[in-house]
Amino acid sequence: MGRSLVLNATYEPLSVVSDRRAAVLVLSDKADLLHDTGQVLHSERLTLPLPSVVRLRLFVRVPFQRRAAISRRGVFQRDGFECQYCGHRAESIDHVVPRSRGGQHIWENVVAACRRCNTVKRDRYLHETSMRLRVSPAAPRHLSWVTVLVDRVPELWEPYLGDAAAMSA
Repeated sequence: MGRSLVLNATYEPLSVVSDRRAAVLVLSDKADLLHDTGQVLHSERLTLPLPSVVRLRLFVRVPFQRRAAISRRGVFQRDGFECQYCGHRAESIDHVVPRSRGGQHIWENVVAACRRCNTVKRDRYLHETSMRLRVSPAAPRHLSWVTVLVDRVPELWEPYLGDAAAMSA
């Protein structure tokens, strides 16, 4: 099943939904089809291009700034698949302040790590080791939640995502 980008009436990215959900939005006259995938959905009486980008007809007010949910894949993408302690290829994630010592599972406390560094650090604080972080962990930037939801940002989405699209490349 494919994914579709849903834009607000003002062309701001709102969410990523299944292509079938996007087709339902178009069929129910809640959204306009801006770009299709080149594939079609067939029914007994209808043939509809499979949406890649849709724009809602009515403006939806979003009361908060969306923040990407933390995930293993998201941490690897944010850190460029590199260990944040030594720079080698990351294979796991590490909690800077160990969970066993009260550390939270949040963007600001999780980094990508290679197996060796993760094993060496164990459940200790950084100041108890000789290890240092290369970059302080932080929540992903605005719109990067899109790149966490899809493996690769389709080319048709790039004009609507700006710099966030470059993060997935």
